[in-house]
Amino acid sequence: MEVINKIGRRKTAVARVYMSAGTGKMEVNGKDYKTYFPAITLQAALEKPFAVTNTTGQFDLKVNVDGGGITGQAEAVRLAIARALVENNAECKPLLKVDNMLTRDPRMVERKKPGQKKARKRFQFVKR
Repeated sequence: MEVINKIGRRKTAVARVYMSAGTGKMEVNGKDYKTYFPAITLQAALEKPFAVTNTTGQFDLKVNVDGGGITGQAEAVRLAIARALVENNAECKPLLKVDNMLTRDPRMVERKKPGQKKARKRFQFVKR
């Protein structure tokens, strides 16, 4: 199996995943994923696509992730992993689609408007 290259995004985080056949080693920005994402919930998010498709321990991953916060990065990596699994085996698509792992979350931070404090918050109104 050759290396499969996929990209995932969430908010301003961008994750590039390079998946190849292996023993289940996952490296994020040169570190083990459990070191890079210390929260158990984020680690579970990365492992979920493999658990759903019963492919745990079959692939090695090298991940480059940049931008955003730690949760956005984890969700971007999860999307990229799901896309890579679908490219490797098209039969995985319905399983991943049921759990919404192939859907790009379009929500972004709303821009700040001029004449206001933040996107929606306004300066205090002075009557007199």
